[in-house]
Order: sequence, then C-alpha cells, then structure tokens
Amino acid sequence: MTAVLFDMFGVIACHQPADACARLEATAQVPGKDFWDSYWGLRQPYDRGDQSGPEYWRTVADSLGVSFDERRTEALIAADTASWSEVDAEMVQFIGELADGGTRIGLLSNIPEELAAHYEKHQPWLRNFEFLAFSCRIGHAKPEPGAYTWCSDAFGLAPEDVLFVDDRQDNVRAAEALGMRAHLFTSLATLKPALAESALRPAGG
Repeated sequence: MTAVLFDMFGVIACHQPADACARLEATAQVPGKDFWDSYWGLRQPYDRGDQSGPEYWRTVADSLGVSFDERRTEALIAADTASWSEVDAEMVQFIGELADGGTRIGLLSNIPEELAAHYEKHQPWLRNFEFLAFSCRIGHAKPEPGAYTWCSDAFGLAPEDVLFVDDRQDNVRAAEALGMRAHLFTSLATLKPALAESALRPAGG
C-alpha cells in the first residue's frame, strides 16, 4: 500500500442524526418519504457542483409540487449543512496519527460547495490530507469513475497502489472496478487490520 483514500461521511464524519433530519423536514414543511426521495434522488448534480444550493432546492421543491421562497431556501441550506457537521473524534485522531506517521492520505467526498466551505472553515484536521477531492470542485461524484481516477492522478500513483475506504458498497465496487484496492468501512477496529494487511501486500498483488 502506498496511499489511502478516505471517504468522509460515514467514515470520518457522521451521517445525519434523526433530530437533524426532523429539522430538515420541518423547515421544508414536507415530512417523510416524499421529502427524502426528492432530497436523495436529485442530489448528485448538487454534489457534483452542477447546481448551487438554491438551484438544488428549487428542483427539490418542483419535484414535491411546492415552492420555497428565498428565506426558506436559505434556512434549508443552513439546516442541511448543520445536519452533516458532526464528526467522529476517534477517526479524526486516527487520521492525524496516519499523517504524522508518514502515510499518504487523500480525501474523496460527495459534498456540495456550501458544506465543503463549512468544513474547510471549521475542521482544521482536513489539513492532514494531501488533497481534498470534493465532488463539487472536481466535477465527479462517486461512484462515477472520474472521481477515482482524479484521485489516483492527484496521488501520482497507479490505481492498484491506492487503498480506498468507504462505507457504501456501491462506491467500494466502483473503485475496485478501476483497479483500486478497497475496504468497506464498518469501524476503526476493522479498518486497522485492513490497512496493515494492505501495507504488506505488493502492488498489484
């Protein structure tokens, strides 16, 4: 293993907690499945940087048959950003230890611009990464192949010399399809031996 490429949400940062999800539904005034079907079903262009926050929420509103005025849209962007802001302190510490120990690490995250800017402002541990491949800035969002090739190019390495860590099976499989090694993240306890095993395995092995 020459380098490790980390996903952020579900690995280092936390998924949206229930109270934050409830706040989003209340702000939109559209509860339940219909809201989340639109929220996720229309998310990829927003994460990829093809849409701004107001444009994304306009498409969500249109799909739901409602409208969000400017004030409501600003509140939705704020609530959405807050819902993704919690991090795993144990993983943050581990990332710092890897960097201090000389491991080359990069970050690949599906993230819209508003949230990316929020993380850069409030999370100094991001400086541990060799690069930040935020989907909104590289023009590719996982599991699109371009997201992974952008990162291997940023490392200056062949895909097989990169270990990709993500909590979603579809993202892991996409990385493997391009030749990367990959680990489906469930916990730090299972990640550590996977990193050790990959470090001992020759490139391409």
